[in-house]
Amino acid sequence: MERITTLVDLRIAQQGVIVVRCKAVMRAVSFIFLVILSLWATGCASVRTPRESRAVERKILTTGYCPCGECCGWRRNWLMRPVYTSGPLKGKRKEVGITASGTQARRGTIAADTGRYPFGTVMYINGYGAGRVEDQGGAITGDHIDLYFPTHREALQWGKRMKWVRVWCDG
Repeated sequence: MERITTLVDLRIAQQGVIVVRCKAVMRAVSFIFLVILSLWATGCASVRTPRESRAVERKILTTGYCPCGECCGWRRNWLMRPVYTSGPLKGKRKEVGITASGTQARRGTIAADTGRYPFGTVMYINGYGAGRVEDQGGAITGDHIDLYFPTHREALQWGKRMKWVRVWCDG
């Protein structure tokens, strides 16, 4: 069999088994893995602290939350669909992982009292990194923010901490 030198190198082994080696694909997979690993290690790279405006530093109570029903107040109904467990939307369908502002929850998502910190407010929390207010919760009032974690275990590990937080509000 002739040798293909572009992306994939095909060879027939002595026993008649086709061996596929794809160096370019392996390099791409390695690169993607490194990018994902670096994003996981450094936090949410999509949230950057504004450079042109000054931050206000405040002491804020921080807690952790994840997309589970225990943290976000939902359960599965008899059709196995997620529904709200309390409040004015009790029994109504819940989109799991979607924030109050309509974005997908991810590391860097912050739930806050939107009367105090409106959607889009950027914050930097030592030990967590930068985040943006994109969610709200019934128990989140005043100087209390909830930091998103992908797993319940990580949210519990964060626990309840008083932190000095740098806050950049719009206007």
